[in-house]
Amino acid sequence: MDMKKIELDIVALSHSVTQSHNYAVVLGEQHGSRRLPIVIGGFEAQAIAVAMERMTPNRPLTHDLFKNTLETFTIDLKEVIINNLLDGIFYARLVCERNGELFEIDSRTSDALAMAVRFNCPIFTYEFILDAAGVVLEEPEAKASTRGSAGTTSSRRKRQSPAKGATLSSYSVEELNRLLDDVLGKEDYEQAAKIRDEINRRKEQG
Repeated sequence: MDMKKIELDIVALSHSVTQSHNYAVVLGEQHGSRRLPIVIGGFEAQAIAVAMERMTPNRPLTHDLFKNTLETFTIDLKEVIINNLLDGIFYARLVCERNGELFEIDSRTSDALAMAVRFNCPIFTYEFILDAAGVVLEEPEAKASTRGSAGTTSSRRKRQSPAKGATLSSYSVEELNRLLDDVLGKEDYEQAAKIRDEINRRKEQG
């Protein structure tokens, strides 16, 4: 297993069309075209958005409180690592430093990302996680700019999509892959994550 760390950026934060309280945060590898969509709750999405937009709430949010607490005790968040993926759930760790000594703290991935944007620290994952859960952009120009528009599809050819309203389990793997391309083009990352999970289930089944 390749345990080399791969650095990621937050490239999009999109609202779920199908589930009103869910969002998808999309991470993109810095030196490649893969995207890692992670479905998160509304509270965590707000916490990430507030920090990314440099907004200052009247009272500290929970993640602001945690940041202030760490800083009060001279603890610095050095990096966040999304270190595992089990049954569709992402796991993460906060790598903290105090007096030259490193400590790793288990965290939900959404909380870890909310902390990373507050400390402006790097976000990493491993190849096996991107291999299992990442989605690849087809456009060659995507490598030139991994930040920003994650789904520009001016050159994408029209594809025949499976019938609307059908469940993912009724699609063939070929249809799922076509559908995955289409929803990525529409920047519907929450749906992309579901399609990716269905494709992975098919692979596991044989």
